[in-house]
Amino acid sequence: MSFMTTRQFPTSRLRRMRRDDFSRRLMREHTLTAADLIWPVFVLEGEGQREAVPSMPGVERLSLDLLIEEAREAFALGIPAIALFPVVGTALKSELAEEAYNASGLVQRSVRALKEAIPGLGIITDVALDPYTSHGQDGILDEAGYVHNDRTVETLLKQALSHAEAGADVVAPSDMMDGRIGSIRHVLEQEQLVNTRIMAYSAKYASRYYGPFRDAVGSAGNLGKADKTTYQMDPGNGDEALHEVALDLAEGADMVMIKPGMPYLDVVRRVKDELKVPTFAYQVSGEYAMHMAAFENGWLEADAVILESLLCFKRAGADGVLTYFAKRAARLLATT
Repeated sequence: MSFMTTRQFPTSRLRRMRRDDFSRRLMREHTLTAADLIWPVFVLEGEGQREAVPSMPGVERLSLDLLIEEAREAFALGIPAIALFPVVGTALKSELAEEAYNASGLVQRSVRALKEAIPGLGIITDVALDPYTSHGQDGILDEAGYVHNDRTVETLLKQALSHAEAGADVVAPSDMMDGRIGSIRHVLEQEQLVNTRIMAYSAKYASRYYGPFRDAVGSAGNLGKADKTTYQMDPGNGDEALHEVALDLAEGADMVMIKPGMPYLDVVRRVKDELKVPTFAYQVSGEYAMHMAAFENGWLEADAVILESLLCFKRAGADGVLTYFAKRAARLLATT
């Protein structure tokens, strides 16, 4: 019989340790700091440009000059890294996503400028083709409209290499093609970019929580009524996620991502318990939009719920969280 099963009331009164603030703090198992946060940002062309994302109240697409100023503030708040997502004009979208690996493209220019302006801020870039494809899928389509895995990986290699050469600290393949992590790691080693880290979106589910993000980057209209179920994971599967994560680690990933976040905290816990690797989760656009709707209607207390929701990720085993609340949470944490 375990010790836990022998503890009984009144010998054991669990409320005793909850009586005062000092003892609650002493026994707290998990804490949240600004260092646990990664801020996803949307960059667009031009100068002095600021566009609201209607489905994500408070989130804006920013031109690079304004993004640099916002990123400076994030860094000053203690946020260690931002995740960069481009808003690509229709004229630059194509069937083969050639703009994705343009050395003078929006992401590549943004990385160089951000690293020059804020050298200590980690820059994570999204390696995926959906912002660049005219059809909104994350890869190159074959004659039947199916995303061709190996042909897509060839383009992802070029994209990842262009990001690394521009100075990205972390490339983050979010496409869910088979074998892309090993191929990217090989080319980075080959080009002596040995310290470029790979954050693999290893368990990215075919979720309905991504809608506002697709609005933000302008891929929703291109995708139309199509979906991504032939390459993103089935929401009903948990064991498969461990298989995906293990494969990416074997291929050279330095850290792994679970996406979406709160609906999949069980997967975060299993990955951390069983593989014990740097594990991250993405509090995605749909989660953000739901929270904001509740806040704006007065149904939930915004500041307290933001911090509680992020602490849940830490309790589940996440080492860090990508969240659109990053700056707001960092400000709150600085005052507590």
